[in-house]
Amino acid sequence: MSSNTPHARNVVLVHGGFVDGSGWRGVYDLLRADGYRVSVVQNPTLSLAGDAAATKLVLDAQDGPTVLVGHSYGGAVISEAGNHEHVAALVYIAAFAPDKGESVNTLIADPPPGAPVPPILPPVDGYLFLDREKFAASFAGNLPADDARFLADSQVPWGLDALSGTVGQPAWRTKPSHYLVATDDRMIPPPAQRAMAERAGATIVETAASHAVYVSRPADVAALITRAASATGAPTDD
Repeated sequence: MSSNTPHARNVVLVHGGFVDGSGWRGVYDLLRADGYRVSVVQNPTLSLAGDAAATKLVLDAQDGPTVLVGHSYGGAVISEAGNHEHVAALVYIAAFAPDKGESVNTLIADPPPGAPVPPILPPVDGYLFLDREKFAASFAGNLPADDARFLADSQVPWGLDALSGTVGQPAWRTKPSHYLVATDDRMIPPPAQRAMAERAGATIVETAASHAVYVSRPADVAALITRAASATGAPTDD
């Protein structure tokens, strides 16, 4: 980008599987207080193509450079939708970052030895849920018990087509990316997060938190988004 490119002041937040966009509220409030225009995508999580389309609808409505943020499965969504002309930077929050032809399924097919196994129940009519009694320990380990229970009891069905959907041209190959590793994550192993972040050439930060880091550590998440937005206006060698 040229030196006269304005800093991105728009942020679009994309949630992952089993949850909806309301978990972004803490991040949303912090960014809004800092002057950002923030939009939350309520992606249906039925198919990757459908979620990318939902995200592009929100991106179309932005009025300038935008930081596109994805948590967990939302990382696959932003990898697919992030080629949009308004996207100036990508931020992955304990998220999948698939390469061309990869899906969430391919990324979780060979977990690191000894990694925790997410308590995903067998599919029912093409949808997945997490075991409600094991949800807190696996997804929301550092949230208050009542908050973790609410997430467990308000799960959004995750469609098998979302997990099997493959990324075409991953946006991280052409857009600057940033990655927050949740070091206490029991859904996506931290070593896998680091490997995906390094492959994407992302700027990496780490914080001690569970997979629900976007809920439990909103200040850490907002700080990385702000850092990504500030970098979009920096001069380059282009």
